[in-house]
Amino acid sequence: MAARAADGETVVEASLLHAAQAEVAAGIDALFDRRLAIPSDPRERLYRAMRHAATGGGKRLRPLLVRAAGDLFHVDRALSLRVGAAVEAMHVYSLIHDDLPCMDDDDVRRGKPTVHRAYDEATAVLAGDSLHALAFEWLVDPATHADPFVRSELVRELALAAGPAGMAGGQMMDLAAETVSFDLPTVTRLQQLKTGALIGFSVEAGAILARVPPEGRKPLRAYARDIGLAFQIADDILDVEGDEALAGKALNKDAAAGKQTFVTLMGIDRARAQASLLVDQATAHLAGFGDEARLLREIAHYIVERDR
Repeated sequence: MAARAADGETVVEASLLHAAQAEVAAGIDALFDRRLAIPSDPRERLYRAMRHAATGGGKRLRPLLVRAAGDLFHVDRALSLRVGAAVEAMHVYSLIHDDLPCMDDDDVRRGKPTVHRAYDEATAVLAGDSLHALAFEWLVDPATHADPFVRSELVRELALAAGPAGMAGGQMMDLAAETVSFDLPTVTRLQQLKTGALIGFSVEAGAILARVPPEGRKPLRAYARDIGLAFQIADDILDVEGDEALAGKALNKDAAAGKQTFVTLMGIDRARAQASLLVDQATAHLAGFGDEARLLREIAHYIVERDR
């Protein structure tokens, strides 16, 4: 991440972000590696497909957010990592299905062939279905939290974030965007569901693990709402200006499909300014927290400064 100032504090914070990213990514890969051990039976192909999609790639932003939010309340990082793995499993399932020919029909994801290209469409569907199930399997396990009420709330919130009132609903709107022109409020709503819902769950999950009541999570929900939109604006900008080799996926597909995006509706300069404003708003929501929110603040800036 590019430093924003030539002072020692910025360097320390950047190092904090990079160290946390590396630690979380390694932990997530280790959990997937153990859980997706390849069986010596006809399910082998399915497990290999799941591993292909879930390990060794991605920004691991959502698990990182669970970790950062949990750190606000001194949550055991092993518990945060398990919840992070659950939301990453849900995210990867959505990517597998989103890449299918009946959806976005993509050939490359995270710098390697998409699952249906590396294997086949039927295996890709089953791999996505299995990762969706694995997400809830992780959340209901007592190893994730001793309190069954906490586990139950995590399951409910992830289900809401992933379903028709969240990610799946946003994906349906995204499909409709290929044939209908959306205005800015509609595109904003689409992205709040498709991208923002899982980001919102990831931030709130850290507080749920700490048994923080819903009214005490308002600043975190506001932070998540703003970084979710900033993330998508940054993605739309990268889709126009980015490097496919760094992105690890095809770019300029939205424009080719005739979809309205933040960039087509606002222009590059205004979109970039709006993303920056959203980051400022997001960090302002954390004013009630002290130094323990440093990682969340750095994540907000990383979201708009990244190159992939």
